[in-house]
Amino acid sequence: MTIRLYDQDSMLRDFTATVTGCYEKKGQYVVTLDRTAFFPEGGGQGADHGTLGGVHVIDCHEHGGEVEHTTDAPLEVGAVVEGRVDAVRRLDMMQQHSGEHILSGLVCQLFGYDNVGFHIGSEAVTMDFNGPLTEEDVRRVERLANEVVWKNVPVETLLPGKEELEAMHYRSKKALEGTVRIVNIPGADTCACCGTHVRQTGSVGQIKVMGWQKYKGGVRVSILCGRRALEEETLLLEQAKNASVALSCRQQELGGAVERVIAERDELRFKAEQLGLRIFEMMAAQEAGSSVRMVVCDALAPGAVRKAAGKLGEGAKLALVLVPREDGYSFAMSSGAEDVRPATKALCAAFGGKGGGPRDMTQGVLAGGTPQQIRQKLMELAGS
Repeated sequence: MTIRLYDQDSMLRDFTATVTGCYEKKGQYVVTLDRTAFFPEGGGQGADHGTLGGVHVIDCHEHGGEVEHTTDAPLEVGAVVEGRVDAVRRLDMMQQHSGEHILSGLVCQLFGYDNVGFHIGSEAVTMDFNGPLTEEDVRRVERLANEVVWKNVPVETLLPGKEELEAMHYRSKKALEGTVRIVNIPGADTCACCGTHVRQTGSVGQIKVMGWQKYKGGVRVSILCGRRALEEETLLLEQAKNASVALSCRQQELGGAVERVIAERDELRFKAEQLGLRIFEMMAAQEAGSSVRMVVCDALAPGAVRKAAGKLGEGAKLALVLVPREDGYSFAMSSGAEDVRPATKALCAAFGGKGGGPRDMTQGVLAGGTPQQIRQKLMELAGS
């Protein structure tokens, strides 16, 4: 079995080892060593990356007690090689994982909920708790978690004996047998864990809750820790700065400024819809004497097309409203008495489109055709 150096020292980055196995798999190579500082993916934490004997380690998994390193080139069995773990990625993983322990431990202490799902993703860390949390609850836990970070307490790794373990209260997703590795963060968490962690909570940097939502009867919380939190906050601050310049307000006033802009937008949208309907009504008036009517109007708002077609179809055999778009038209077809579905099907077949709806009103899109061609087809379908 591979000796796991990361269990002894999570800060170890450089090491030497002997290659005990190497074989090709799907264009890559699986390398085993007598010992390694590379953490294999597991327990919600991603694998370490880095180099091994000059070749790149792009993934790492555990199989049958061995740590298997996926590399982009082969290594000679029996060779002594130098390994180097990607320090930036390892620190990121440790910050996220230790931050998750702090927050999950506090949720367990305060509310009695278990963390039933945990994953360090490329964008955020997600935790699934089997009970509900309010916004006030989440912000309270976030504040307390950061107080643990600021206290810079040690993150302890323990290997208790059987009797000591039986007397210990710790979090675990499943029953465990044999030697159990415990990660203890005084005042925050005691949990069975195989992952890598920072030595002191201060190295987590900060813990920032980015969002939460109801999930399977409980709640899913997303967080960022350390470098990730700083980078995200820098990005959000830059966006807030740009938005405040565009809206001519202070950053602290952005909420009110956005509400004002939305209200102005809604008012303008309403006025545009009313104007579009007035333009349509003027155009529709020219069709009033016909049993087959068609209006092409680009002033209509998308939500008003159906209403316009209903008005145009009053007393008509067939009525078609077309709204030009980049690749054809949106349409709505109605009738005062006829079933418009056969005509809709034939129109779509003729001009490359699709649509559907009840007998008195259909909607869809047409891919082509000129207004003259479409009107002529509509007249044919109506038997006029």
